[in-house]
Amino acid sequence: MDGRPWTVDDRPQTADHRPQKAAELHAFLRSRRSIRRFKTEPVPEDLLHRLLETAIHAPSAHNLQPWRFVLVQNATARERLGRALTDKMRADMEAEGALETDIAARVERSLRRLSEAPVVLLFCRDTAAVRDDTPEEHHMGVQSVANAVTYLLLAAHAEGLGGNWICWPLYAPAETRAALNLPAAWQPEGMLFLGWPDETPGEKTLRAVEVVRR
Repeated sequence: MDGRPWTVDDRPQTADHRPQKAAELHAFLRSRRSIRRFKTEPVPEDLLHRLLETAIHAPSAHNLQPWRFVLVQNATARERLGRALTDKMRADMEAEGALETDIAARVERSLRRLSEAPVVLLFCRDTAAVRDDTPEEHHMGVQSVANAVTYLLLAAHAEGLGGNWICWPLYAPAETRAALNLPAAWQPEGMLFLGWPDETPGEKTLRAVEVVRR
């Protein structure tokens, strides 16, 4: 590859839509890393829309497409979300007996990261988007949302953006819904911080592939 961000339109497509150079695609997929430091340069709205349009091409159970997205752009909304998440974080850490200095440091770091991220994208699962109200159906919904978020992360990587998958809302779903005035059926599953990378991540240490054959 020539160092440019890879995009679908850069590569000729075969009749069945497979990239002609599969090795390049594999190399691209393997090159994605989590980014935690971002430049202050904003991410254009049309680029965000393109990422979301790609994300919704992900597979979903029964094709129910249960993903719902919230762009948290307003400073007031970010502050409400940050306080909701860190208040719950503080309560949980206090219950575990954590030191006040450790709690304060983690709260400060979390609020700073939330305020500095160029893009904060909350992703939710619509709990009403199920075929039957069973634990298995709801679990398939979680898997479906995760598929869409993975597509979105890879699309961001293709555009030269960096991203980081944040799980904080899992620990405070009700607080997150209240802070952002979301529908009751929208179950927060996590959020992404996105932006232009301001760091070069190191190599990832991978475990060997484990396959059991029967």
